[in-house]
Amino acid sequence: MDSHAQSLGTPEGKVVLTVTGEIGRTNRDDAMVFDRAMLRELPQTSFTTSTIWTKGKHSFTGVALRDLLSAVEAKGKTLRATALNDYAIVMPIDAAEGALVAYAMDGEAMSVRDKGPLWIVYPFDSDAAFQRETVYARSIWQLNRLQVTD
Repeated sequence: MDSHAQSLGTPEGKVVLTVTGEIGRTNRDDAMVFDRAMLRELPQTSFTTSTIWTKGKHSFTGVALRDLLSAVEAKGKTLRATALNDYAIVMPIDAAEGALVAYAMDGEAMSVRDKGPLWIVYPFDSDAAFQRETVYARSIWQLNRLQVTD
């Protein structure tokens, strides 16, 4: 069992992410809910990249999507990511490689106005494989829900 998953606990602040579905770790009914502090307790990743939605390069900080899925003991093969406005995308869990669930851009917490509170971002500048329409489509902002399915 992942040592980070053992220490996740329960949120004390506002819930920013709810993970449901085929997961082995929960803290509220059949879900794992996270506030910002809980996300910060997981291994952190940062990278600088440009995006097709922003001007120039920006530094993104957050949790690698694969680490988040490991922390909740995800058992499925497919991930449905849903935004605050109910926009949703579906991707294979294998597509989590390289993806970051970012909660900060240029060192600042992202507001809803700035694509927050969470944004799935890839290091687009690091590999041409990330510069494809399918990857751009997976880069959902205002993320607040993940559902793991078979």
